[in-house]
Amino acid sequence: MRTSSLAKVAVIGVVGVMALSACSNDSNNDNNSGGLNPGGNNSSGNTNANKTYKIGWQGPLSGDNQQLGINEANGSRLAVAQANAKGDLGFKLELVESDDVGTADKAPAAAAKLIQDPAVLGVVGPAFSGPTSATGKTYAAANMGLISGSATNATLTSSGFTTFHRVVPTDGVEGTQAAEWLAKKFKKVFVVDDTTTYGKGVGDVVDKVMKEKGVTVLRQGVAQNTQDYGAIAQKVTASGAQALFYGGYDAQAALFAKALVASGFKGLKMTGNGGKSSVFTSGSGAAGNGWYFSCGCQDATTAPEAKEFAAAYEKMFNTPPSTYSPECFDATNALIEAVKAAVKKGTPTRKAVAEEINNLDYKGITTQVKFAPNGEVAAATVNLYQQKDGKIVMLGKIQDQP
Repeated sequence: MRTSSLAKVAVIGVVGVMALSACSNDSNNDNNSGGLNPGGNNSSGNTNANKTYKIGWQGPLSGDNQQLGINEANGSRLAVAQANAKGDLGFKLELVESDDVGTADKAPAAAAKLIQDPAVLGVVGPAFSGPTSATGKTYAAANMGLISGSATNATLTSSGFTTFHRVVPTDGVEGTQAAEWLAKKFKKVFVVDDTTTYGKGVGDVVDKVMKEKGVTVLRQGVAQNTQDYGAIAQKVTASGAQALFYGGYDAQAALFAKALVASGFKGLKMTGNGGKSSVFTSGSGAAGNGWYFSCGCQDATTAPEAKEFAAAYEKMFNTPPSTYSPECFDATNALIEAVKAAVKKGTPTRKAVAEEINNLDYKGITTQVKFAPNGEVAAATVNLYQQKDGKIVMLGKIQDQP
């Protein structure tokens, strides 16, 4: 069911993108020039009316963690489709997608695809922290502005990635609040991470904060490509830990969930934003029920501010929005605003768009998109979710939970 469901969403998304591309090809075969020659005249007198400007998207569209990427890509596809449909841009937009499989080793090639297209003026993403870490300096050297809807490793805005921005709280914020919630309940917690930039990063934060709160913390890393979690599950169970926190992604968390049940672990089980997806739910089955998730993300199916977005998303993709769909929708609309501002001032170069990203003050459905000088969003909320009867539901702000 997972494969057919993913294929269905992906096909619908690709059709949407192809439709957008078809629209762009109507512009006197001019779409390949994108931002290179936006000042050319046309019969209408509007120098941009027949121009197509491109924005990129980078994240996983294949591999174990593709569902999170598809959630985000769909948010971007919807934003671009809506912007074009309104007809008031004064130009056309095209979304160029680049699949990095969610891994750092595939990320440079994915980034190169976007950077080497001179018409791409800015990028939504990268979606994951590892790929962002692997490409941040390359994008900065190309003056390519980035707005990620989900890359949360705390060090990304202090690593010299001068064009990187994000609309979500960092693992430093999310991990701290998750650790504080766990520390209120337990005296002994086992922290396992998948050794990725994201997983180890959030695991480090949870580990550190709980120790500061007087919690006894046991720790182990298990590589992301692991398929058999029996050994670590038995170790967690034998440790006497009252709770487990897993820093990693959805497919691996699902395997771990099953192994923990098989080993007889009775403690509380929790993971971060990387594990919160339908892949975890379908992959873990009944073993996933009861798991908690911390996430600096909105439940667009219930949030009043996301009502119109959720309806449009479901109409376009025949599935409800999921983890990071609304955040990526906001990131894309914010980037579109930056492109519009650059176009108004003249030639919309990458550098001009990157500068306009720094000037944004855009009200999204998940947050006010306004960036501090280091690229962090001014305001963000961390929520607590739990899987109940095969469905992940939001419990509310984690700081408000008992």
